[in-house]
Amino acid sequence: MKKCSAVLVAVCLLFSSVRAAETVEAAAPGGLTVNAASAILMEKETGQILYESNSHERLEPASVTKVMTLLLVFEALDAGKLTLDQPITASRHAISMGGSQIWLKENEQLTVHEMLKAVAVVSANDCAVALAEAVCGSEEAFVAKMNQRAAELGMADTNFLNVTGLPAAGHVTSAYDIALMSRELILNHPEVREYTTIWIDSLRNGASQLVNTNKLIRFYDGATGLKTGSTSTAQYCLSATAERDGMELIAVVMKSPTPQERFDGARALLDYGFANYTLLNVYPDQVLPPVNVALGKLPAVQPLPAQSPRLLLEREKAGRVETSIDLSPEVQAPVEKGQTLGRMTVTVDGVTVAEIPLVADRAVERLTTWGIFRSLLRPLCLAG
Repeated sequence: MKKCSAVLVAVCLLFSSVRAAETVEAAAPGGLTVNAASAILMEKETGQILYESNSHERLEPASVTKVMTLLLVFEALDAGKLTLDQPITASRHAISMGGSQIWLKENEQLTVHEMLKAVAVVSANDCAVALAEAVCGSEEAFVAKMNQRAAELGMADTNFLNVTGLPAAGHVTSAYDIALMSRELILNHPEVREYTTIWIDSLRNGASQLVNTNKLIRFYDGATGLKTGSTSTAQYCLSATAERDGMELIAVVMKSPTPQERFDGARALLDYGFANYTLLNVYPDQVLPPVNVALGKLPAVQPLPAQSPRLLLEREKAGRVETSIDLSPEVQAPVEKGQTLGRMTVTVDGVTVAEIPLVADRAVERLTTWGIFRSLLRPLCLAG
């Protein structure tokens, strides 16, 4: 009888694991549960992963695809290829998308600013395609650029086939890759918040009402974005971003069974991150002493950290951080800007958690022979 019970338990466990491949009830420390096929939590500044479950599983992203669409449009704005007040004319192809849209008419014009608002707030497919055509001339050319940019960001699980996320066989990505492109967008284009934090707005002089598809914007403290997505096959997806106390987190859930479980999963991930982690500035309060430069046109250089001195730490360890500084007393000219002068070692409970190079704040040229001679004569002249 005991043997039969053991077999029955084993079969049940096997059946549960098979079902978990479709929808994962993923538990983490602190009782975190995310009802999704795939999920990840990433901190923006460091890119560190705080939690993940099946994060590299290739799944349909639905309209979360538009994170990459938005990224490329903002990069085009930075490059001067577009301006926010530039009018964009809707093509026959753009208005044919279906799905979420603002019902552009052929040849209707809206500005880049207005179309960005429509994409970010109500996931307008027609505006996404119109913007893509404005950047690259055609949706196909823009998709090629999307895949090129994905490769540059290390999104190895991704293959884009359109700019909207409408169903297409082979149009896939992963929670990890979505976190990567979301981080790139919010890290280098914080102005996207002007659009992703809108709750209610309008277009066409108030004729078209916009209500954000991301309900966390209205109901989650510190929410900054980012993008929802859903189709019958992708189910419910979300890249959610939020900031508290100077730390911004990216929570991605894919293939949640219901809209509410999508938002609940993202909220649980964000709550977990804010409750358990903090960004701590480990740079000393006092200014570091300058490093003397021998035979240089300047007498000294100021050491600076080569990277951000803000470290992501578990909150319970924040009070046990110690730093030590190791600096060269002198360097010989010439000195290059960014040349290593020493390092700052950060420890928690005696264990090294980071080593941050300390580098020169400027370049210093070496004195010429005549300059060296003059520097030697100067003390003698002053003594005379």
